[in-house]
Amino acid sequence: MRIKLEIAKPGDAAAIATLHTTAAQKLTEIHGNGPWSGETSEKWVLFVMRMATIFVVRRQNKIIAMLALGTKKPWAIDKKYFSKCERPIYLTAMAVAPELQRQGIGKLCVEAAGKIVKEWPANAIRLDAYDAAAGAGEFYRKCGFREVGRASYRGAPLVYFEMLV
Repeated sequence: MRIKLEIAKPGDAAAIATLHTTAAQKLTEIHGNGPWSGETSEKWVLFVMRMATIFVVRRQNKIIAMLALGTKKPWAIDKKYFSKCERPIYLTAMAVAPELQRQGIGKLCVEAAGKIVKEWPANAIRLDAYDAAAGAGEFYRKCGFREVGRASYRGAPLVYFEMLV
């Protein structure tokens, strides 16, 4: 299977919000309420587009996956845990349509993001994930990220991950 990451446009914001909300709803159904729960608004997506680059994957003109990459460090991330590098990129959001999860699309998105980050150029991809049943820590480990630290955000344990590129 091949995927193509495309830069999202403002006109994609509603579809991205729906995708992100649907993925969060599935996590909530399976694992209960948590920091991953809640609805994503079109306004939030447009805000993220100003702070980062959102990439999408389309299948038959429908957005089936998204991820956001940016140079601005999210405030919940503590830099002291990460390797020293000049140009880190932060993966701040990611979602795959629930009906297409566990088919390798997310891993392909991360691999494509790694190629993009090298071209920007950057030295590392950094992110945080919830250390809970609904968290994506194991997914990121399988994608080649290494755990570099742990913290707490609003009472939920976070794991910091990094991949040097």
